[in-house]
Amino acid sequence: MPEQTAAPFRVLVVDDDPDMAAFLEMWLKREGMHTVVAHDGNAALATVQAAPPDLVICDVLMPGPDGFEVCRRLKTNEATALIPVVLVTALDDAQSRVRGIEAGADDFLSKPIHREELIARVKTLRRLHETRKELEARRLAAEIAQKEAIRRTFARYLSPRLVERVLAEASAGRDVFRDLSERRAVVALFADLRGFTHLSEVVPVAEVVPMLNEFFTILTAAAHDHEGTVFSMAGDSLLVGFNIPVQQPDAAVRALTCAEDMIRRFAPLGERWRVRYGLATGIGVGIEAGEVVAGNVGAPNFVTYTIIGDAVNVAARLMQNAQPNEILIGPRAMLSLAEVLGRATVLDRRRLALKGKAGPVDVVALRVAA
Repeated sequence: MPEQTAAPFRVLVVDDDPDMAAFLEMWLKREGMHTVVAHDGNAALATVQAAPPDLVICDVLMPGPDGFEVCRRLKTNEATALIPVVLVTALDDAQSRVRGIEAGADDFLSKPIHREELIARVKTLRRLHETRKELEARRLAAEIAQKEAIRRTFARYLSPRLVERVLAEASAGRDVFRDLSERRAVVALFADLRGFTHLSEVVPVAEVVPMLNEFFTILTAAAHDHEGTVFSMAGDSLLVGFNIPVQQPDAAVRALTCAEDMIRRFAPLGERWRVRYGLATGIGVGIEAGEVVAGNVGAPNFVTYTIIGDAVNVAARLMQNAQPNEILIGPRAMLSLAEVLGRATVLDRRRLALKGKAGPVDVVALRVAA
């Protein structure tokens, strides 16, 4: 492949004197630089906006915006602030230099201009500009790498679409992951692999972890597809939250469809395990809605973003009582799912005694055909 050459250094010469502009252009071209000429301040600003140069050499005394004003506008514009500006002036008094410095000028040339001085100053500013660009490129690369690292970290818990929403909130100055705890209305889903304790007794030890990895891969994929947030994996159970960290008005429906999806997606893997090991498995799910405390919990050197509250506890107890391929729905979640459950055909209403509850709890059991 042919070797790529660097783009020529582009200099904008701004001078209302055509002869002076032509001299500057000739000297710069002899040094291998690409030059563009503008004969007044307005033309200079328009040229910079259309195609930003690498350096501006600007006369001070011009019709329209003078050199001081052109320099000031360039330096106060974020898109052009890093372009070096050299002011050329016949005014050799200190006050004019102060005005130039206040406008943001990077250097000065006094008339009459000497070619050697011009080239020396331009070369120095060229090196400075290239160094600035390299440092800015490194900063941007580091910022992109940091954002990618954050995105990869979030992607362990959130769906890709939800990650983008969270990052957009952060870019707007809104932190959806508070340092302090907050109370939130959520829908908690606990899913558990039924029969795994017995299965792990007959499965070779070396195969247990890969089996769990297969199981969690399926469940987390389903959670992400329904934009749930994965909060924890413990043993063979998974906690997923909805309506957190961003609001989801249909959180309960998402949780139910996610649970059904988990059971159906796992069925082919469960069948392979049954054929291989001779034991039937399935997924038991508990769902409950309610107010929880959400926040970062842990020590200074290790924290976990999690949810704590009665809805989480009830969802866990329901999961423990669920049969393979069964979803148990708590009383508060039922309120949000009344319309959906009214259309379901495989329903069973029960009253269960749950640990930590003073009396029996009304639940709905939904069987899923895997």
